[in-house]
Amino acid sequence: MSLGFYVDLTRCIGCHTCQVACKDRHDLQSVGPRPRRVTTYECGTYPEVGLFHTVVSCNHCENPACVAGCPTGAMHKAEDGTVQHDDSRCVVCRNCMIVCPYGAPQYDEDAKCIVKCDTCAPLREAGMNPVCVDACPMRAIEFGDIDELRAAHEGELVSEIPALPEAGITNPNLLLKVPAAAQREEFTEVVL
Repeated sequence: MSLGFYVDLTRCIGCHTCQVACKDRHDLQSVGPRPRRVTTYECGTYPEVGLFHTVVSCNHCENPACVAGCPTGAMHKAEDGTVQHDDSRCVVCRNCMIVCPYGAPQYDEDAKCIVKCDTCAPLREAGMNPVCVDACPMRAIEFGDIDELRAAHEGELVSEIPALPEAGITNPNLLLKVPAAAQREEFTEVVL
């Protein structure tokens, strides 16, 4: 069994509620680290323009570069297949940050440690969803067994788009339903 996220980018409105809920759950006070990140892109030229959002966290990859690059074993695959971080084993070398193509591990200046999505493991153990799933007002994020998510959302699902790294690098447990704009090769990040 592989656990991962399904994100319906056709429903995402770029509100950042999942991002804020994740920061709150991790008690991240500073502006810096965002274990779940929402990014907005624009593409095309008038009159054929488009706008889309990406919603990215740790993708709990099948072949995580962060685990392979961690010299202490602090970054590891848990029994349930998710990628977890053990603060007590971390020497904060930041190699995981360098090798992860998704930018999932991030440095928290306040706590002087690495933070990343842990799929809200303590909440899941209590029978709840990750906070990003429940916080999304558009119900665009789901978490679970990747094969079950694929079966539940039959259709054109992808694990990569031009705005994200090539899926073959780490084989992310990520399924995306994407709008046509997100499939365009040329895009520009919108900085608000």
